[in-house]
Amino acid sequence: MSSGVANPPSADPYFQQLFAERIGGVNYGKGTEIYKFEKIKRAKRKALADYPERRLVDFGIGENDSMAAASVRQVMHTEVDRPENRGYADNGVADFKVAVAKFMQRQFGVELDPNTQINHCIGSKTALSMLPACFINPGDITMMTVPGYPVAGTHTKYYGGTVHRLPLLAENNFYPDFDSVTPDVWERTKLVVLNYPNSPTGQVATVDFYKRVIELAHKHQFVVVQDAAHILLTFKGQPLSFLSVPGAMDVGVEVHSLSKGFDMIGWRIGWVCGNPRIVQAFADVKDNCDSGQFAAIQRAAAAALGDASIPAAINAKYRRRLSKLVQALKTCGFECEVPGGSYFLYTKAPKGTKSGLVFKTAEDASQYLIVQHSIVTVPWDDAGAFLRFSVTYEAADEKAEDELMAETVKRLQADALTF
Repeated sequence: MSSGVANPPSADPYFQQLFAERIGGVNYGKGTEIYKFEKIKRAKRKALADYPERRLVDFGIGENDSMAAASVRQVMHTEVDRPENRGYADNGVADFKVAVAKFMQRQFGVELDPNTQINHCIGSKTALSMLPACFINPGDITMMTVPGYPVAGTHTKYYGGTVHRLPLLAENNFYPDFDSVTPDVWERTKLVVLNYPNSPTGQVATVDFYKRVIELAHKHQFVVVQDAAHILLTFKGQPLSFLSVPGAMDVGVEVHSLSKGFDMIGWRIGWVCGNPRIVQAFADVKDNCDSGQFAAIQRAAAAALGDASIPAAINAKYRRRLSKLVQALKTCGFECEVPGGSYFLYTKAPKGTKSGLVFKTAEDASQYLIVQHSIVTVPWDDAGAFLRFSVTYEAADEKAEDELMAETVKRLQADALTF
């Protein structure tokens, strides 16, 4: 029989007062604001309930729809049974680092020392969460483009830093406006996190853009972190690595992933490469956060990196799907074109319908499309009202793709959208 007086059922537990401010402090778990992806899930459930006979056309999924190549899965089968793979991998196995070095040389012409300039990560998300720990003290700034992937910014705030947002505007071709940054912000900036090909805008970087970033890094003394998760899904020109630009190795690192370009979303394997001192700092932080990805996964990933036909086929698939989607959406009044990269199509949201509905935000438009037409998109209102369509929907073959596009056009034309 326990001693003491239990809290009444409606009272907060004693540890409610103990939650860290970084996740909400004493108000943790009490917020009523609904995250946009939760709103999408709720709208999807409503659409399925209201129209059970109507297929949900899901352009909101942000992950590859196919399994990893059969050859890669076969290597995994073999490696799982090897006793030498049973233990902790810590900061990575040599086979994977060597495979990365060969891949970077073959794909981008970038020479790296596998021992000092490459370290694996359990997916690029973990790398982006750990790199702020290497540099951010209270009061420091991480500069990030928006819309974008927020993880590095979230962890910057965890360490007492702040995030300076650089809007990616259509009128600036979805590049950040560095001229808008004030001297006091530059003085406190420790990290500049980039992402090209950009998610979700689809813009790709240029050599001149990277040269300017390198010049700014020297001038204002910050570290560059380039998130290259979509780099193998480049459709405009050849894939461009930040590290291939002279001087990049002196100011930063590039984060890569096998998720998008190799259909290995759930395998959670990627790498950080570039400046050896920064890679070392990342490895030291990582060593205190995890014990490495399963060695069998690393060796299967090494096999994938050695097969150039895998990302080539994935690139062709999503390029084809994007071309079909652009053609379908143009028929319905959208202004769009195949992006420079990524499997996302980022296009201006409709402003309403000819029947009189008005959408004040992209989220309004997204909710309407889901609830009324069972078409799922992801809204972005960070830098204008835009919708993100992903071509990672499930379709068995090109015939199924064409049928899905025809159905999309049919539904969108049923209640004409206005732009």
